[in-house]
Amino acid sequence: MMTQNTPRFADITTMGVGGHIAEFIEPDSRPGFLEAIIMADVSGKALCVIGGGSNMLVSDDDFDGVVVRDARRQISVLDEAAPVEEGAAPLTSVSATAGVHWDDFVDYCVRMGLAGVEALSGIPGTVGASVVQNIGAYGQEVGSVVSSVEVWDRETQTVRTLLPEELNFSYRHSLLKNSMYTAGAHSEPTKYFPSPRYIVLEVTFTLMHSSTNTVDMAQLARSLDVEVGERFHIADIRRAVLDIREAKGVLEDTQRYANPWMQGTTDNGVINGSSEETDRDKWSCGSFFMNPIISTEQAERLPDDAPRFSAHDPEGNPAVKTSAAWLIQHAGFAPGYRVSSNSQASLSSKHTLVLTNRGAAQTSDIVELARTIRDGVERTFGIRLVPEPVFIGVELD
Repeated sequence: MMTQNTPRFADITTMGVGGHIAEFIEPDSRPGFLEAIIMADVSGKALCVIGGGSNMLVSDDDFDGVVVRDARRQISVLDEAAPVEEGAAPLTSVSATAGVHWDDFVDYCVRMGLAGVEALSGIPGTVGASVVQNIGAYGQEVGSVVSSVEVWDRETQTVRTLLPEELNFSYRHSLLKNSMYTAGAHSEPTKYFPSPRYIVLEVTFTLMHSSTNTVDMAQLARSLDVEVGERFHIADIRRAVLDIREAKGVLEDTQRYANPWMQGTTDNGVINGSSEETDRDKWSCGSFFMNPIISTEQAERLPDDAPRFSAHDPEGNPAVKTSAAWLIQHAGFAPGYRVSSNSQASLSSKHTLVLTNRGAAQTSDIVELARTIRDGVERTFGIRLVPEPVFIGVELD
């Protein structure tokens, strides 16, 4: 029996769906965080270590396990190293505990004049989750600025420090994420699922001490009215990225922080008890499907106007990355698409890569929509889209 003094996943996820949680722990110290993880494993209970709840889709059934949310929110500037080469910007090491809200971290770095994560502004979640998913946007990827990740290894019961060469960062992939599955995302789960084998305790980043950085993405360059490759003020880059994400409807709904179970989890842009109308396009997991990486032969079969970007497959062979949003729209699924007129789940009215809860959706509604889109894209283009969120108690097949 689930108790009423614990939240539902619907209370602590950005999609706003999911059943009641048997045990919810929010430690605010390192010993407390480690103890909660260890006790869950010792008891044999399912363990879900949650960040901002932005990259998960959870069943409406009750979760008979332990959900742990790290309440430690410390950021520290550790040192300033000499430049790598003469004339280069000094490099600075910055450490953040896993529970720090990701956009709070980006905001802090920009205010401190530390460049390297400003294009990742507005991505929901936490510092700990950022390295599991290897988040990326607008020419930046978190794995490129991570110098080390301190983790609790649930297998060896030890604290370890993992370096970039061990973390195996690639597009939306890391050693941490891979440890949840036997053969890649959404394959058979390992015994650690729905959390990784390695639980993030703290992340150390190496950033440039500079008020400017290079603009590496065409859409961002157009927004700033500069050429790709030009340098621009990181505060302006941050503002432009937030504006772009707002126009796409992929900023999180800050009204969720009025929910008692979410209060105090961020310092940035919180609305408490606002009477403004909720933007249902923001009730989502963000990008629902990963941009597929396909063979050159598959890419040649796509229409001429399909996006194509150089990439590598998991084995390191040359490949092509294309746009999941483009595939979805050109398979006949327009913004706002619903499987039926009364469905409570739809594509965002602003972006075809975002699946949304229109206010009263159940997980089954999201699953039905996702399955319909995945199968439609596969019928049209022969490409099977892979979901980006972690599924707990949920399957598309």
